Amino acid sequence: MAGYTYEQAGVSIAAGNALVEAIKPLARATARPGANAELGGFGGFFDLKAAGYDDPLLVAANDGVGTKLKLAIEFDRHDGVGIDLVAMCVNDLIVQGAEPLFFLDYFASAKLDTAIATLVVAGIAEGCRIAGCALIGGETAEMPGMYADGDYDLAGFSVGAVDRSQVLTGDRVSAGDVILGLASSGVHSNGFSLVRRLAADKGWKLKRPSLFDQDQILIDALMAPTRIYVKSLLPLIRSGKIGALAHITGGGLLENIPRALPKGLHAHVDADAWVQPRLMAFLQAQGGIEPGEMARTFNCGVGMAVIVRPEEVDAVTESLAAAGETVVTLGHIDAGERGCTVTGSSETWSARAPWSATHHG
Repeated sequence: MAGYTYEQAGVSIAAGNALVEAIKPLARATARPGANAELGGFGGFFDLKAAGYDDPLLVAANDGVGTKLKLAIEFDRHDGVGIDLVAMCVNDLIVQGAEPLFFLDYFASAKLDTAIATLVVAGIAEGCRIAGCALIGGETAEMPGMYADGDYDLAGFSVGAVDRSQVLTGDRVSAGDVILGLASSGVHSNGFSLVRRLAADKGWKLKRPSLFDQDQILIDALMAPTRIYVKSLLPLIRSGKIGALAHITGGGLLENIPRALPKGLHAHVDADAWVQPRLMAFLQAQGGIEPGEMARTFNCGVGMAVIVRPEEVDAVTESLAAAGETVVTLGHIDAGERGCTVTGSSETWSARAPWSATHHG
């Protein structure tokens, strides 16, 4: 009687090795000073001295893509979720003033599909290229019985560095400062449990042109990768022109902007200041979602909030626009209990009357 093998139990060592070989060129393409981006060891090295830091603090972040992965799997849209994975981590680093240095990923499935995994990792490598960080390692896990056939999950881990004098902690924010917003590329990677619920309940035809844009297939609009803001913001951070940043993820504008503020300051956001993207208006209309719920669930068209002194608004706006960002003035900072208030007039975000939503945190 032949002995048992790992492959008979559902795990293919050969498939894992084949994936490593397939993604080595992808990782190598993300090499940067301090990292040679070679895979295959037990860990990845990074040389901070080679990266040019004098008095660095390390900043670490990890995240996933959430239930957006369910749509990626169902509709065979695997290439963009790797960018999402990187974006969710590196955008959290840049808000501390940190330059993302390197990235590691974790890919888990019931049975490894090398073709799909390679597409996902190619997206991760592209995200690293956009962010300027090196993909220095990762882990692939085959776990039959843990996941349903065809499903997979992702986690990402990134480390950045910032010189001590440039850390963004909120202590540079004052009453009277201006809040700028950088346009998002879509839903990004938050709120997809609600998106998927709406899709099921309303019977959306996801492979057909969207109701709000006949030139775009609905699933493509929903799966647009999260925008990475690192290279646009890093020069402004190093020049001292930015007081604080807030990555608008789960919790929306209401809950994320206060995370960038010290005690005694309150953010006031004017929803009349920008046009709600058509995708956001579609989601709101389909769900009958109240404006305040929109402000704490979705990014509402703003992926990053940038807090600056009034005298820096023009220079910062010009720099960000030159870097390819769409910039709007969202509101201002005032004295008060730490938190955020979003207000809108009648008809703004489909409201039937003037409205206001507040979060303290």
